[in-house]
Amino acid sequence: MIRLRVLTRRTWLAGLLLLLPWAAPAVLPTSVGGEPLPTLAPMLERTTPAVVNISARTVVATRQSPLLNDPFFRYFFDLPKQPREKKSQSLGSGVVVDSQRGYVITNHHVIENAQEISVTTRSGRRLKAIMVGVDPETDIAVIKVPPEELTALPFADSDKLRVGDFVVAIGNPFGLGQTVTSGIVSALGRTGLGIEGYEDFIQTDASINPGNSGGPLVNLRGELVGVNTAILAPSGGNVGIGFAIPANMVRQVMEHIVRFGEVRRGHLGVSVQNLTPALAAAFDLVAKRGAVVVEVAKGSPAARAGLKLGDIVVALNGRPVRSAADLRNSVGLLGIGEEVRMDIVRAGQPQSLTTHIAEPVNDTLSGGDLHPRFDGATFGLVTASGNAQQGVVVVEIERGSAAWGTGLRRGDVIVQINRKPVGDLRELVRLVNASPLNLTLNIHRGSTSVYILIR
Repeated sequence: MIRLRVLTRRTWLAGLLLLLPWAAPAVLPTSVGGEPLPTLAPMLERTTPAVVNISARTVVATRQSPLLNDPFFRYFFDLPKQPREKKSQSLGSGVVVDSQRGYVITNHHVIENAQEISVTTRSGRRLKAIMVGVDPETDIAVIKVPPEELTALPFADSDKLRVGDFVVAIGNPFGLGQTVTSGIVSALGRTGLGIEGYEDFIQTDASINPGNSGGPLVNLRGELVGVNTAILAPSGGNVGIGFAIPANMVRQVMEHIVRFGEVRRGHLGVSVQNLTPALAAAFDLVAKRGAVVVEVAKGSPAARAGLKLGDIVVALNGRPVRSAADLRNSVGLLGIGEEVRMDIVRAGQPQSLTTHIAEPVNDTLSGGDLHPRFDGATFGLVTASGNAQQGVVVVEIERGSAAWGTGLRRGDVIVQINRKPVGDLRELVRLVNASPLNLTLNIHRGSTSVYILIR
C-alpha cells in the first residue's frame, strides 16, 4: 500500500508538470495588445548597405643597426637577410555619405599613412579607394570609391540630439564583419579628453569596440548623427563608454576637404574660459552659459570687432555658445575670410559684433630645435590656437616620437617650467635653455593639470 501511494503521487506530479505552462517550450509573441512588436530591422535594412569595411595597408621603413648593413659583419655571423620595410594592415569602418560622387567618411587614424585603401561593401564588393583629404584635428578622413551601386546615409542635425535619445552603432569590430549594437546618448559636448584637437563628442553606451572606428552612429530614422571614433576601454574592449564625432562637425569638415583637400582654419585672436556660476554671479548675469573673454590679441579680427576683456560670448553666427570649447570648435570650422557675428553680453547689456576670420598666425616652434626630448612636437601660441589657458600649446606631435615618450600630447598647454610662468615661445626657449638637464613642466590638459619631469 505504501508503494502504491508513492507511485500514485509520482504519477500525479508528472501529470501536473505537463499541465504547467512554464514547462512547455517558450514561444515569443508576435504582438502585444494587438500591436506588432517593435523592431529595428526595417531601419537597418535601409541603413546597413551604406556602411563599409575599410582595410588600409601601410609600408613602414624599419630601423636597423649600421652593423647589420655591413656585409662582412653579416657574413661572419651568418645573419639572414632582413627586410628593410615592414608591412602592416589596419581594419576599420566607414560610411557612404554621397552615392553620386562616391564619397566615404572614416577616421583619419584608420587610414593614416596608408599606401593602399580597400573598401568592402555589405554585398561583398571590394572597391579600391583614393584619398581625398584628411583632418587630424578632428580625426576625419574623406576617401572616394567608384560611384556605382552605392547607398548613402543622410545627415541628421546633431545639434538636436538629446541625452536619452536612442542610437545605433554600426561597424566592423575586431574584423568580424558588419555588426549592429544599440544604446542611448549618454552625454553631449564631451571635451578635454585629449583624443583630438577639436572635441565635441557624443557619448553613448552602444557597444563600440576596436574596428568600429569610422562607422556611423545613427538615430532610429536611419540618419547619421555621428561618426564613431574612440572608446574608453582600460581592458581593450567595450565598457559602455564610446565617443562619436557629431554629424554637423563631420559635414563641415567634409565640405572643407572636398573643396580644398584640407581644412583651412582661420584666426580670431581671442582666448576664453568657461562662464561658471561664480563668474555669472560676479558679473551679475542672467545667462549661465557662455565663454568669458580673457585675452584679445592686438590687431586680430577680435580686436578689430571691438571685443574686450570680460565680454561674454553667448552665440556665434546664431549658434549658442555654451562653453569655451564651443567657441573654439565653431571658430575652427569657419573658413578664412568668412564673416562671423558674435552675440555678447557686456556689463549686463547684450550686443552684437561682426568681423571676418583672418589667416592663421604662423608662429610655431619645432621641438627638436629646442631640446632632444621635445623632438616630434610643434609648439605654438595659445592665443592663435584659441585655447583658454595662458602658455604655450602643443599644436602637433608625432606618435612614438621622443616628445610623445615624455608624455606630451596634442593640445597640452605648458603654463610653467621649473615653477616659472611660460607666456610665449620666447619664454619657453629661455627657460628650457636655462636648465636643459632638469625640467619640470606644469601642463594643463583639458580640465586637469599634470606634471612632466625631464631628467
